[in-house]
Amino acid sequence: MTKWMPLLVLALSACSSSTQTTMYQLPTGTSAATAVVSQNAFGLAHPQPIWVERVSVPDYLAGNGVVYQTSDVKYVIAANNLWASPLDQQLQQTLVTNLSHALPGRLISAAPLGEQHDTLNVNVTGFHGRFDGQVVISGSWMLEHNGQIQRQNFNLTLPQQEDGYDAMVRTLAQGWQQEAQRMATAFSTLKNN
Repeated sequence: MTKWMPLLVLALSACSSSTQTTMYQLPTGTSAATAVVSQNAFGLAHPQPIWVERVSVPDYLAGNGVVYQTSDVKYVIAANNLWASPLDQQLQQTLVTNLSHALPGRLISAAPLGEQHDTLNVNVTGFHGRFDGQVVISGSWMLEHNGQIQRQNFNLTLPQQEDGYDAMVRTLAQGWQQEAQRMATAFSTLKNN
């Protein structure tokens, strides 16, 4: 037994010196409230609620690791920098919050809201950092309103102010908030028919 003791100590010390795992959660912004669209802009006495039915992400973004693009064709999924909860859930929750701030006269929810509501689905195709110090947020959204469908693509590229995953996640959250504001502006033109 004593001859195996040094190997056991070596194995245990190797385990204890492993790299620390860091978990990330998208912060919800409050600056969207500065660009508020009033209820009167809808031209509606009672605007229909919006159900954010789904925010979908591709397989490369659906895992736990934060994604970083290292070249024009290469993506790395971090092993120790992870999303604290699934990215699609975080994107849906922050979208509901950001749209609620931007459209205070309208009920926004991640659950169906009765029989009369607009339905929003978002397909995110890019949500990652890039080798040139930029973050990329891309995809499309589709809103069903009174039987009609409005669809729009989005593609944002924003510079990170600092290096590192913390700054990357904050910049991604800022871009997602900006896209929510653009959605809110588009939704403000809808009228009940």
